[in-house]
Amino acid sequence: MTIAEVSKKYGLSADTLRYYEKVGLIPPVNRKENGIRDYTETDCGWVEFIKCMRSAGLSIEVLTQYIALYAKGNRTLQKRKNLLVEERNRLQERIEQMQKTLERLNYKIATYEQKIVACEKELLK
Repeated sequence: MTIAEVSKKYGLSADTLRYYEKVGLIPPVNRKENGIRDYTETDCGWVEFIKCMRSAGLSIEVLTQYIALYAKGNRTLQKRKNLLVEERNRLQERIEQMQKTLERLNYKIATYEQKIVACEKELLK
């Protein structure tokens, strides 16, 4: 796949894909004879993984650390797991905070809805 096709498929800009490759979040992508990137299924798997992890809030630094550990093979399995567990815990905390925020927003909206209904009833008298 070309960079344009991968960009469209994953909703990432070509610049973002180039950046991910430059900083090592995805392995160097093979190129055709004319120099155009040629993404394989494996490359796309890395793009999908990185996009997923970024949307979960993992930083570039954490992902770079994870990829470096991955490159060292099975001897880093425990370290990779620990890193992911830490990130999962951070994500869980953010989800809990967001849930509290959602509950507060719902409460505020319900309060306004009650006031609007009361005002409308008053206007209809």
